[in-house]
Amino acid sequence: MTGFVSFVGSGPGDPELLTLKAVDRLRRADAVLFDDLSSGPILGHARAGADLVGVGKRAGRASPKQHHVSRLLVEYAQTDIRVVRLKSGDGGLFGRLEEELMALREAGIPYEIIPGVPSAVAAAAAAGIPLTRRLTARRVQFVTGHDISGQLPQDINLAALADPAASTVVFMGKRTFPKLLEALAAHGLPTDTPAILAEGVSGPDQTITRSTVAALAEALTAEITDQPALILYGPLADA
Repeated sequence: MTGFVSFVGSGPGDPELLTLKAVDRLRRADAVLFDDLSSGPILGHARAGADLVGVGKRAGRASPKQHHVSRLLVEYAQTDIRVVRLKSGDGGLFGRLEEELMALREAGIPYEIIPGVPSAVAAAAAAGIPLTRRLTARRVQFVTGHDISGQLPQDINLAALADPAASTVVFMGKRTFPKLLEALAAHGLPTDTPAILAEGVSGPDQTITRSTVAALAEALTAEITDQPALILYGPLADA
């Protein structure tokens, strides 16, 4: 006998942004393995008596290794229970979803994937802007700001990221954005391109800071807060 795993996207943190299906799975789960950004009020939807296990990863903090999280997920499911793997935003966007799916497939455990509101979409909404505009911003691109070692990835497409007509969202990029901007500027991105730093999106401490890519890189060189953040830049960021 094996259990069943529901991968649930919790959205950016506001419990009102959960889908009805996400709430249903939380209410029926025997165990919930949750990310840091999926904790707090969202866990209030879990049923009384369910095991609540924090397995989140945060930059600069001691965090469980991915193979440990995957093994824990399999072990819970093998006890023939309903498990929710609660991931912040949408688990398919820089959420290490595939590694956990592979672990379940190898163990023969059935699963489902329930999408959540992507944090990039929530950040744009909080800033009061769309991510696309006819004729002006026809393309949206998402990129991670760091690799497994915490450094700026070396294999990113800088020419695409320097396109001034695209809306670009950088995940987990506060520490590496100054270095990224150096490379983007060398590939032609104007340093006065509008930029937004969206911190703590949809939470009580949410802040939206508008500037340019150059001013933002300078600010992040001087100080970095612990708030989770997204960086948006492109033609719509000055709206």
